[in-house]
Amino acid sequence: MHDIRLLRDDPDAFDAALARRGLPPAAQALLARDAARRAKIAAAEAALAERNAASKQVGAAKAKGDDAEFERLRALVAAKKDEIARLEAEAKAEDDALTAELMALPNAPLPDTPDGPDETANVELRRHGAPRAFDFAPKEHFELGEAMGLMDFDAAAKLSGARFVVLSGALIRLHRALAQFMLDTHVDEHGLTEVWTPVLVRDEAVLGTGQLPKFADDLYRTENGWWLIPTAEVTLTNLVAGQILDAGALPRRMTAWTQCFRSEAGSAGKDTRGMLRQHQFEKVEMVSVVAPEDGRAELERMTRCAETILEKLGLPYRTVALCTGDMGFGAQRTHDIEVWLPGQNAYREISSCSLCGDFQARRMNARFRREEGAKPEFVATLNGSGLAVGRCLIAVMETCQEADGSVTIPDVLRPYMKGAARIASDGSLG
Repeated sequence: MHDIRLLRDDPDAFDAALARRGLPPAAQALLARDAARRAKIAAAEAALAERNAASKQVGAAKAKGDDAEFERLRALVAAKKDEIARLEAEAKAEDDALTAELMALPNAPLPDTPDGPDETANVELRRHGAPRAFDFAPKEHFELGEAMGLMDFDAAAKLSGARFVVLSGALIRLHRALAQFMLDTHVDEHGLTEVWTPVLVRDEAVLGTGQLPKFADDLYRTENGWWLIPTAEVTLTNLVAGQILDAGALPRRMTAWTQCFRSEAGSAGKDTRGMLRQHQFEKVEMVSVVAPEDGRAELERMTRCAETILEKLGLPYRTVALCTGDMGFGAQRTHDIEVWLPGQNAYREISSCSLCGDFQARRMNARFRREEGAKPEFVATLNGSGLAVGRCLIAVMETCQEADGSVTIPDVLRPYMKGAARIASDGSLG
């Protein structure tokens, strides 16, 4: 959420940030709402002062035996009480409306975030590894998995409908191995703390990280009011909600492996075959909570944590900076990592690492003190995939496939696979 004080100080800069997002100016309407709110508060405070003054005079009039003045003052106190209640209610209504309007506006991009309307304006930062040259036509992951008898979309459709999958045998073991390998690397080598969190959360949690109110259609909600998390960003980031942290507790770096749920609203017709776009999937998420001045460096660190996983797996990738028109609602700057998928002959997103600055912290009221007695300041938050487990399974299957339909298991995963070097075309471990 935006700081209304910064908007008051420089409304032109606020509107310029919205323009970079392709949005119309909003500063003047917000400032008018803010002025109305403050006017109601000032009027309520003035009425309260008048009531207090009259209350003090009531006793004096009573003592003097001035019944007319006593009745006048008592009526004034009662009228001011009603006026104060009305003005406070009106001020709260203006404040709630202002908060709702501010919450509906996206974060302001950093100066070095590329400008552009859509993904065509994203800027490639670097590439690692060269796509493998095959001497046969590489298959897509679902062709390999179905031929092995370990990837069943028809069975999933009978259970749940489209965009679900049933994995079994060696393939689900490989999926689990990938997640365990990611967690071990992030904890043992990158210094993140592993956390286990619920996947059902209250309204406040998804409001805090910015999925609500704007993106409710992208989420699933239970009949009793819980939301299914779209990523552990929601739960991990909200662990600091409402807190004032000591500076010594920063940076706070966390990781979690969870089920994730997305309705994929608006994605009809996109990636309907295979596991690329599912309603239920797993991710190893990374979240950092840092001092504001450390946010940019932490984004680079988090991006490298995700890139390292791909490098250890031997998967070619490229890293791009998202432009303002392609960047997420809560981000100031985002680095997407796209892994090469031979079956599609294309790079596809496997991780998105974003710096949110104090945007989420204001919504959650997450703060820290630089020293004892210092005024609390808002923290900066970051989140990133480290990685999307299902998409990583896809990349391993397609990159490491052989002409006979088998899949070679990357060296770093073999300790998690009973030492096996391959999944044979019949689905057995070899």
